[in-house]
Amino acid sequence: MHDDRTGEVAVIFVSFRNGADMNGYATAAAAMDALAVAQPGYRGVDSARETDGMGITVSDWADDAAAIAWRDHPEHAAIRDRGRALWYDRYSVTVARVERAYQWARP
Repeated sequence: MHDDRTGEVAVIFVSFRNGADMNGYATAAAAMDALAVAQPGYRGVDSARETDGMGITVSDWADDAAAIAWRDHPEHAAIRDRGRALWYDRYSVTVARVERAYQWARP
């Protein structure tokens, strides 16, 4: 991830998985990670999942056009449909523009 993220778009995906087909989910998630990295405007991703199935993934995009192109990518759309049918009980998506961002890391 680069330092100045001002003006970028953050797509916040909060999901609740049901535990079905864990291997299939893992395979699909790895494929989507690899596909996202190859998309124009991709800036990075952070993700966490609780043991109860709740997960939060924040993907960062250069602008609205890049985020929308990812949303509409045919392979991503197909996996999203599969997720609705099989892996998720529910999810929400929030799209936000980055006004300010900073990082800290232990030396």
